[in-house]
Amino acid sequence: MVQFAVPRPRTVETTPWSRAEFEQQLRAKERFYHIHHPFHKAMNGEGIPREAVQGWVINRFYYQQAIPIKDAAVMANCRDREARRLWIQRILDHDGTGNDEGGIEAWLALAKAVGLEREEVESGMHVLPGVRFAVDAYINFARSASFEEAACSSLTELFAPTIHQKRLDNWPEIYPWIEPEGYRYFRKRLSEARRDVEHGLNVTLDHFRTRAEQEYALSILQFKLDILWTMLDAMWLAYIDHKPPFHCCPR
Repeated sequence: MVQFAVPRPRTVETTPWSRAEFEQQLRAKERFYHIHHPFHKAMNGEGIPREAVQGWVINRFYYQQAIPIKDAAVMANCRDREARRLWIQRILDHDGTGNDEGGIEAWLALAKAVGLEREEVESGMHVLPGVRFAVDAYINFARSASFEEAACSSLTELFAPTIHQKRLDNWPEIYPWIEPEGYRYFRKRLSEARRDVEHGLNVTLDHFRTRAEQEYALSILQFKLDILWTMLDAMWLAYIDHKPPFHCCPR
């Protein structure tokens, strides 16, 4: 297996941030969150064509499928039983258990609501190469990183509730053709993301203590932010600029 490593920044300052200051530095990364990408701003603002919404749903499903795989890899590198007991809930949230259909099934409901066939989405036949490369890089990172490093990368969830709420608030008006049943995933993640953040944030604040470690943690979080941003770069080229790799964009 080829290991993926986030470059460590060169640290000049040696005084560590306090716990509160470090958390503030992590939260300040919100300015790089993909909610600010032109594709997302258009999708949540003036709206984008139906085919672009469908393309986003198809490509994000590849990411949704990867989440429990990534989290299983994170757990494989965790020797703390209590931490594993908390982390395993992330897998169950997406794969489902008992009466809970799980996030993957809820995303397939969104796919149906935007007019896609389940088999078409699950096949991955229309996933853009840039999206595939970015998501696979994230899985590879989770497999090779320490538990604490991988937990830090999950902190993009700090910013997720805002993005889910904006979709719930704006999409029914922007896209009246989307069936309301498709919004289950966004409602589901409002509470789950906040719970996940609490655990991942505590792991990060507890583990990265020196200034060099703290700045490395910021680099890890930036890496995950870059993954999400890169996915939208590929979608912008394909569905807005209409410069796709045509072999996987027959729609």
